[in-house]
Amino acid sequence: MSVSIKSAKFDPYNMWLQLSDGRTLGVPLAYFPVLENASTEQLEKFELSPYGIHWDELNEDLGLEGFLSTQKLQPVRARSVKKA
Repeated sequence: MSVSIKSAKFDPYNMWLQLSDGRTLGVPLAYFPVLENASTEQLEKFELSPYGIHWDELNEDLGLEGFLSTQKLQPVRARSVKKA
């Protein structure tokens, strides 16, 4: 895989992954109960590898390939449709 994770940040609800190709992925923490229930300090103790992200203290490993192939798309806004 030629794309890798350059950095990771967290807000109360999401994990934000900055990728080497310039993309930013926002992933809800709710998809990962271990991460959703972790403290801010635990979330910030991660290690990046060429293949993903790892939390030793939480015993959690997430692969970048999985994010890229199964990411659920969320609508940015609803589009109104006029009926004829």
